[in-house]
Amino acid sequence: MDLEKRSQTPSRPSGRLRASDADRDRTADILADALAAGRLDPQEHSERLDGVYRAKTLADLEPFVEDLPDPDEKADRGSPGAVSGFEKATSRPSPGAVPDTADEKLYGVFGDAVRRGRWRVARRTHAYALFGDVLIDLSEAVFEHRQVVIKGFALFGDVRIRVPENISLRGRGSGVFGTFEVDMLDAEDQEAPVVFVEGLAVCGDVRARPKYGKIIRDLRGYLRKRLKG
Repeated sequence: MDLEKRSQTPSRPSGRLRASDADRDRTADILADALAAGRLDPQEHSERLDGVYRAKTLADLEPFVEDLPDPDEKADRGSPGAVSGFEKATSRPSPGAVPDTADEKLYGVFGDAVRRGRWRVARRTHAYALFGDVLIDLSEAVFEHRQVVIKGFALFGDVRIRVPENISLRGRGSGVFGTFEVDMLDAEDQEAPVVFVEGLAVCGDVRARPKYGKIIRDLRGYLRKRLKG
């Protein structure tokens, strides 16, 4: 009898299903990629992001991204201009690859904090710019982990991040009377390090971009060392 009742229960349209936090975060990732690609300006990105986190159902989320490409969809390898064997890095770190707590913290409070030169990159770094600036230059840094997260908080200050041009760069965040901007970058080597930039800019800036001309010179050596470890 129970089976008969179940078979008569009409299926619910998927759009009426309640949205989960993961659904909202995935939609926010699409908006972040669209901002970085220039498809959205900062004001429209902020307006859409606000709507995403107020959305209750999957149908409520759809209008915010229906005119944008999904960055997680793989490119057609047979299409003209496609790179053989090339696959974009994911928009989020792999589960368990990066800790939730910071290995390193940098503070620019009424002053500047600078990290540059030959230094070892932590798996997770938090940068706080409060009426000051934080500069994180990874162009000559040593990467001991394939996935790295840098989270920036800017309040009347700037967090600026520079990376070598032969790694992958991803970003997700927002600006409130400020700018969150990440120039997305895809390394040709699928095993190259990936830097994920997250953050919030309030009356300030969080910006990340490649430093062209700067590369991890022995990327293959880095990969062999990582695989042996």
